[in-house]
Amino acid sequence: MASHKILVIDDSRVIRNMVRDMLPKGNFEVLEAKDGVEGINLIHQEHPNLIMLDFLLPRMSGWEVFQEIQAKPELRAPLVLMSGRREEVTEKLPEPFEYFEFIEKPFEQKDLVEAIKSAMAKFKKWPQPVGAAATAPVSTASSSAEVAALNQKIDKMQAEIDTLKKQMAQLLTFIKQKLK
Repeated sequence: MASHKILVIDDSRVIRNMVRDMLPKGNFEVLEAKDGVEGINLIHQEHPNLIMLDFLLPRMSGWEVFQEIQAKPELRAPLVLMSGRREEVTEKLPEPFEYFEFIEKPFEQKDLVEAIKSAMAKFKKWPQPVGAAATAPVSTASSSAEVAALNQKIDKMQAEIDTLKKQMAQLLTFIKQKLK
């Protein structure tokens, strides 16, 4: 069994086969999906180590697949977006692409290998949300209430600190008097 899984999501069998043939031989398994729905299902089931995603797909577009990956950090993996027209991608995702790589079809093997290396490096910079709070939307009203409650706690803690400082000063004065 291969230790690394590469998922190629493209509606063209020719492109899927071309990518499979261009990938360096190694210890990985190439999974294929012919549309966005199949691709998302495979991402959920297989948790690939790399996703190669065509931007124009039937049933669920590459853009929609990308949005679902963005919304669910557990689905994320190094990502290479593929398209025959760069402007279709940049219309929705402005350059520079910070957390994924883009490769324009058709491409050569060396371009594919470079795109994969770049996608892996960029993936390391992708911020990972901590807990559910990072992904849950927060309303302004509840944020204001939370800030007010936190400010009250800060004021209370500051008063306690001031009391402790005063007690410490009194204790030091007492000790100095006993040492004389």
